[in-house]
Amino acid sequence: MTTAEIIEVKAAVGQATTYFDSIKDLLIQKGEQIQDLRLEETELSEDGKYWFITLGYDRPRPAHRDPLMILNGADRRYQREFRIFKIESHTGEVKSI
Repeated sequence: MTTAEIIEVKAAVGQATTYFDSIKDLLIQKGEQIQDLRLEETELSEDGKYWFITLGYDRPRPAHRDPLMILNGADRRYQREFRIFKIESHTGEVKSI
């Protein structure tokens, strides 16, 4: 691949997923409970330098739930968390999460 080529979105998603897998244990040690990892969104920056890949996962809600949420029917057992990965579009290197 030449430096002028942009990696395909599938490769960028693969990089984000691989990076997430490598830090998953750290998140779990911080108390995260990760379930149902999914691709949420992809975006190539306007200048074409970066892919922004959003991965989402479910984690249990804290035990102290807002009673108003229960009355509104929004009492869900899980909440969705999102992580946005900034990936260099020419190299596939993860720059930030």
